[in-house]
Amino acid sequence: MAKSAYPPALNRLIGTLARLPGIGPKTAARLSLFLLLSQRSLAGELARALDGAAREVRLCPACFNLTDQEPCPICADPDRDAGLICVVEGPAEVTAVERTESFRGRYHVLGGLLSPLDKIGPAELRIDQLVERVKAGSIREVVLATSPTSQGQTTAAYLADRLRETGVKVSRIAFGLPLGSDLEYADPMSLKASLEGRREA
Repeated sequence: MAKSAYPPALNRLIGTLARLPGIGPKTAARLSLFLLLSQRSLAGELARALDGAAREVRLCPACFNLTDQEPCPICADPDRDAGLICVVEGPAEVTAVERTESFRGRYHVLGGLLSPLDKIGPAELRIDQLVERVKAGSIREVVLATSPTSQGQTTAAYLADRLRETGVKVSRIAFGLPLGSDLEYADPMSLKASLEGRREA
């Protein structure tokens, strides 16, 4: 392996950035040099913002979305329908659904999707917590809003089986969304149509 000409501190920054998803060593080096050579003030802002987010943002104890208050604003909103739960993969999908301005229930964030190849099984997701929420009562419908990928479909099928024993109505969003696409990137109108056209799972 060739020795780097960069100082150790810069190599550490590059190595840290390269651990982020979608960022390889070359992109990490380019970002690091950009921040240090031309945007040093931005580097300071970025460090402060990251430190503040790491200290202040946590998981909502009710729905597991990211929040800086307990419970999160959605769970705390008395105008939201507490009997309607939308199950999503992560916080980005909560934001995607909220952009549609058509869902007035609450959420349950799984923290991922079932993926045996990546060694992500039911124990690695917040599935037991979802079942417990439903068993606690007052939930009348669970909307499965996982992406139309193979992992999303597998996860939705597994959740429908697990929730069947509770007697709650379980529905799956309709797919005017392209198969294999991520819910996070769906346009609001397509996602709104999917929510409104949901069917029993």
